[in-house]
Amino acid sequence: MNYKDYYKILGVKKGATEKEIKKAYRKLAKKYHPDNNPGDKASEDKFKEINEAYEVLKDPEKRKQYEELGANWQAYQQGGGDWRQYTQQNRGGGGQTFHFEGDPSEFFGGGGSGFSSFFETFFGQGGGGQQYYQSRQRTPRKGHDVTAKLPITLLEAYQGSKRTFEWQGKKIRITIKPGTKDGQKLRIKGKGEPSPSGGPNGDLYIIMTMEPDARFKREGDNLLYNAHVDLYTAVLGGKIEVPTMTGRVKLTIPKGTESGKVVRLKGKGMPKNGKKDQFGDLLVTLHVNLPKNLSPKEEELFRQLQALSQGKHTKINH
Repeated sequence: MNYKDYYKILGVKKGATEKEIKKAYRKLAKKYHPDNNPGDKASEDKFKEINEAYEVLKDPEKRKQYEELGANWQAYQQGGGDWRQYTQQNRGGGGQTFHFEGDPSEFFGGGGSGFSSFFETFFGQGGGGQQYYQSRQRTPRKGHDVTAKLPITLLEAYQGSKRTFEWQGKKIRITIKPGTKDGQKLRIKGKGEPSPSGGPNGDLYIIMTMEPDARFKREGDNLLYNAHVDLYTAVLGGKIEVPTMTGRVKLTIPKGTESGKVVRLKGKGMPKNGKKDQFGDLLVTLHVNLPKNLSPKEEELFRQLQALSQGKHTKINH
């Protein structure tokens, strides 16, 4: 029988505090929980090992016994792995708290407690391991949680909406709040899988998935929009119309606007989730369109503009 290093299993130092041990256990238990790794035997075994380590280290008395065992493990092995012989040799040493009479497999039914033979041998009778496991068995287990994806439009995420769908023969009505984001989860308690042991049902988690929008791209609470501006408006300045989630607005284009300039319309983005009357911004990227298929007269006018521009430059240089 191999010695189990419970500190190493939980990834903590020997002098770790109860708080550190609990934190490490919760992190690992969540990672290797069978519900999060269905059908994974390795994860299931790891989960059992983590629970066993925590069962020992969380209890001051068991932890003290375990540390005494670690210090005397070599002597135990030299005794041929006979725990009765080891305890008889050490009973006179004072403070030896381990005791076991008979074959552990006879008392526990060949490892039926769910803990390892290492645990059963040293903590089974005096440590309460069997009673701990049986109490866990008597506690009805919660049913599995279920995850489902729900596609929503940008307009639904902006305005909020209500959806009704059928699940396990029953109609469920949910509310999509304004500002809902892509990947956001909505928990519906008790609507998951039923418990196989008479415990509470699992929960249903609805994951919102944002459908692409033909006009806007979402970036957090902001919206991005590409606007096209003709060359003349970009050079001379003017106004163009751009869409928002509540209708079209006029946007002023300054003289000499270059392609790629970004104009921010404050408060024209998405609602901020959970914050009343607060909105992101609409960021409009301006793309200047160059004229195509010019007529001969238009080409001549551009040549005159070019000449004037070169003349200005020449005059400035002189």
